Amino acid sequence: MAVELCLLLLLFCGSTISEVQPIYKPPPGTLDFGFVPAKTYDTGAYHEPGAIGILFKIVHAFLYLVQPNTFPQDLIRKLAQQQFGNTQGDYQKAIYYEIGFIVSAALGLLFILLLPLVGLCFCMCRCCDNCGGEMHQRQKKNADCQRSCFATFLFVASLIISVGVLCAYAANQHLTNQVRGAKKLVNSNFKDLKIFLNDTPAQIDYLVNQYNTTKDKALSDLNNVGPVLGTRVQEQLGKEVRPALDAALTMAGAIRETKEALENVSVSVEVLQEGTERLHANLTDVKMHLSNTLNDSACSAAQAASTCNIIRNSLVQLNINANFSGLPGVSLQLAKINEVLKIDLSSLVQKGYAAFNDTPDLVVNQTRNILSDIKSVLESIGSNITTFTRALPVQKILADLMVHLTQSEAYVQDYFPLVEQYDFYRWLGCLILCCMLVLILVFYYLGLLCGTCGYDKHASPTTRGCISNTGGNFLMAGVGFSFLFSWVLMIVVVLTFVTGGNVEKLVCEPFEDKNLFKVLDTPYLLNKHWKNYLAGIIFKNPNVNLTFEKVYSDCKENKGIYTSLHLEHLFNINELLNISMYTEDVALKIEHIQINLSKIILLDEIGKENLLNFSSSGIDGIDFSAYLTEINKSVTKVDLLSFANDLEARADQLPKGALENALKGHANNIRMIHNQQVVPLEQAMSTLNQSIRLLKRTSSELMVKVKNVISAVNAAQDLINNNASQVIVQETKKYMDTIIGYFEQYTEWVKESISMEVAACKPIANVIDTAVDIFLCSYIADSVNTFWFGLGGSSMFLIPAIIFAVKLSKYYRRMDTEDVYDDTENGNNGYHKEHLYGIHNPVFTSSVEQW
Repeated sequence: MAVELCLLLLLFCGSTISEVQPIYKPPPGTLDFGFVPAKTYDTGAYHEPGAIGILFKIVHAFLYLVQPNTFPQDLIRKLAQQQFGNTQGDYQKAIYYEIGFIVSAALGLLFILLLPLVGLCFCMCRCCDNCGGEMHQRQKKNADCQRSCFATFLFVASLIISVGVLCAYAANQHLTNQVRGAKKLVNSNFKDLKIFLNDTPAQIDYLVNQYNTTKDKALSDLNNVGPVLGTRVQEQLGKEVRPALDAALTMAGAIRETKEALENVSVSVEVLQEGTERLHANLTDVKMHLSNTLNDSACSAAQAASTCNIIRNSLVQLNINANFSGLPGVSLQLAKINEVLKIDLSSLVQKGYAAFNDTPDLVVNQTRNILSDIKSVLESIGSNITTFTRALPVQKILADLMVHLTQSEAYVQDYFPLVEQYDFYRWLGCLILCCMLVLILVFYYLGLLCGTCGYDKHASPTTRGCISNTGGNFLMAGVGFSFLFSWVLMIVVVLTFVTGGNVEKLVCEPFEDKNLFKVLDTPYLLNKHWKNYLAGIIFKNPNVNLTFEKVYSDCKENKGIYTSLHLEHLFNINELLNISMYTEDVALKIEHIQINLSKIILLDEIGKENLLNFSSSGIDGIDFSAYLTEINKSVTKVDLLSFANDLEARADQLPKGALENALKGHANNIRMIHNQQVVPLEQAMSTLNQSIRLLKRTSSELMVKVKNVISAVNAAQDLINNNASQVIVQETKKYMDTIIGYFEQYTEWVKESISMEVAACKPIANVIDTAVDIFLCSYIADSVNTFWFGLGGSSMFLIPAIIFAVKLSKYYRRMDTEDVYDDTENGNNGYHKEHLYGIHNPVFTSSVEQW
C-alpha cells in the first residue's frame, strides 16, 4: 500500500511533461529556471568499521578459502520456485557449493563428540594411576629441555587462544556498540523519508511556478513584437533596401561634390588665365631689361663677353609654357547642376530611411488584436495548470504516506528497547563463553607462572616446592575445565559458523555485486504468472521491463522516482496536461499575423527625376583631355628659381662692377616673380587638376550608374510592396518557433528535473543499504563471523594446550615416589626404581591429590 501511494505521489510530476514535436529548432533565448529546491539527506549509507575492519577482512578471506564457489543463482531460483530436487544434479550442486561448510561443520561435530569422550576416558584412566595419573616421575637427562619445550609450546598456544578470545570479545562488543548506535541511523533514515515526502510538494510547486518564467518571457517578446518581429522583418528586407538607399544617398553626395568641382574648375581657370597673362607681361619686361643690360659696353670686354653671350642666349626660356586661354568653360554644366540641387535629394533619401526604420512600429500597430488573443491563451494555460494542481489529491496521498511512516517509526521506537534488551542477553551469553576461555587461560597462565617461578632444578620430584606444585595443579585444573567447556564452545562455533558464513556468502556478497537482484529479477520467480514481479505489483502489467536492480541502481544515483520506477507506464501524460494543444493555439494565432508595409516609400518620383537630371547635366561632355594637357604642363618653360640662381652664378664670374650688380638685381627680380606669381598659379593648377579628375570619374558611365541606382531603389520598393509578405511569413514563422521554443525548453527542463531531481529516491536506496548492507552484513554478519572465528580458533588450540599442560604438569607437581641415584652402580644410567629394592621413604611422601 505504501509503495503504491508513493508512486501516486509523482502523478502531478508526470503530468507536467508534454510530448511536443518541435516544428523548428531555432536557438531561442535560454531560459533560466533556477534549481529545483532539494534538501540534503543526512543518512550516509556507508559503514566504516574502523580498526576491527582488519579482522573482518581476515574472516572474509577465511570464508573464501572455505567457500570459493560463485553465487549459485540457478539453485536459488529453483529453491524459490519450489523446484529444487526435481533433477538429480540439484543435490550434488548444493553439496558441491556447501562442501566447505559441510566439511568444517563435520569436523566441529567430531570435536563436540570426541573431546568430551576423550576427557572422560582420560579422567578414568588417571584415576587408575595410568595416563600419567601415577605420582611418580622417571628421571631423564633431557628433562630440563622437555620441560622448557612444553612450557614454551603451552605459552604459545595460550597466546593464540588469548588472541582468539580478544577477537571474539571485540566482535561481541562491536555488535553491541553498533546496535546501541543503530537508533541514530534508523532515525536518520526516517528523517530522510520525511524530507522525501515533505520536500516533494515544494518541488512540484516549483515546477508549476516556473511556468510563469516561460509565460513572462513569451509575454515579454509579445510586448516587444516590434523590436523582435519587426526588427527581424526589417533585417531581412534591409538586405536589399539599405544598399539601394545607400547608393541613392551616395549619388546625392556625388551631386554636391560635382557642383563643388565645377565651381573650382571655373574659378581656377579664370585665375590661371589672368595669372598667365600677367606673368607673360612681367617675363617679357624682364627679358627686355636683361637685354638692355647685356648690350652695355662692359659685356664687350674679353672677360665678360662669353658670359654675356651665354646669358643672352638663355633669355628665350623666360616665357610661359601653359596656355589656359583656350580651355572651354563649364558654366553651362554648373548651371544645370545648380538646377538639380534645387531639390534636396539627401532629404528625400533620409525620408526613405525613416519610413523603413518605422517597420517595428508598423508591426506593433498591426498586431495589437492578435497579441491580446495570444496573451489570453497563455493565461489560460496557467489557469489550467493551477486548476489541475488543485484537482490532484497530492495532500491526501502525502498525509496517508506520512501516517504509514509515522506508524512505522513509532513501531520501531517502541520495539527498539526490546531489541537492546535481547542484545544485552546475547552480549552476556557471548561474554560468558569468552569468560570460559578466560578461566582456562587464567589457570594456564597461573600454572606457567607458578611452575616457572617455583621450580627448583636441584629439588627431587618428591621434594618440589609448594609454588611449583600449585602451578602443576593449576595446569591440570585448566585441562579439566578445557574438557568441560570445549564442547559447549564448539557447539556455538558450529552454529554461528554455518549461519553467519552462509549469510555472508548467500546474502551479503551477492548484494554487493548485485547478483541477488539478478535472482530477484528472474522472470516468473516470485509469481509464476508474472514475468516482472515489480512491474506487476506497481503497474499491474508484468510485461513492463522494470527490475529490482535497475530501480536500486537509479535510486542509488539519486535519480527521481519517476525515472527509477518508469512511471510513464502508469500515467498518460498527454491526456493529463497536453501543452502541445496550447502551443498549437499559440502557433495558429501567430500565423494569422498580417503586416502591410506598402506605406513605406523609399524614394518618390521627384527624387528619381532629380537623379536623371543629374545624369543629363552634361558633365560627361567636358573636354577633360584639353584640361589635363595644359595641367600636365609647367607654368613656365624654365624653372625661374633655377634660372635666377644660374644668372646670379654667372654674374659672380664677371668682374666687380655695375654689370655684376645689375645682373644680380635681375636675378632677384626673377625670384620675386616666381614667388608672387608662379607659386599661386601652381596651386590653382593643382586645384584644377583634382577637380577635373573628380569630374572625369563622376562622369564616367554616369547615366548607367544613375539607372542602376534607380533600378535598385525600384527593386527594393517592389520587394516591400509585392514580396514583403513572403519575408514576413518566413520571419513570423521563426518568431513563432522562438515563442514555442520557450515552452519546449520548459517541458524539457521539467522532464530533466523529474528524471533527476524531483522526488529523488536516494532515501529508498539508503533504507535498503541500511537494512541489508549495514545492519545485516556489516553489523550482524561481520560481527558474528568474527566472533565464531575467534572462538573457534581458541577452541581448536585447546587441544594442543591440553596435551602440553598435562605433559608440563608432571614437571611441576610434587611426586609421591622418585627414582633414587645409586653411586656404586653404573647401570641404567645410575638410576633405579625405589620400589624394586623395597625402599620406601615416608619422609618424602607427599599426599598429592590423585587425578
